[in-house]
Amino acid sequence: MRGIGNDLVREARKRAGLTQRELAALAGTTQSALARVESGRTAPSFDQVLRLIRLCGLDLDIMLVERDDSDYAQASRLAELTAEQRWTRATQVADQMRQFRNARSRSA
Repeated sequence: MRGIGNDLVREARKRAGLTQRELAALAGTTQSALARVESGRTAPSFDQVLRLIRLCGLDLDIMLVERDDSDYAQASRLAELTAEQRWTRATQVADQMRQFRNARSRSA
């Protein structure tokens, strides 16, 4: 089963523009060992994940924040909608995201 650490290592490697072989060499391991980490066949410790991320020239920032119930409140509001209303809302949000993305790409 894959964990968040596996995904973080893969994402860090990709952001750094490194191949599995290149990151493995920096870490003093093999490409196949790194592939097992990224695929979730190996569960690395937190320290191992942090080390691999740092070898990619990145860092991991974790914060503890006050919890709020905004997700629950939003889910409760959505649960009151019919399936058709939820579909309409999801379609509208997707359209808005597409328009936003297109506007950003034109201004870049």
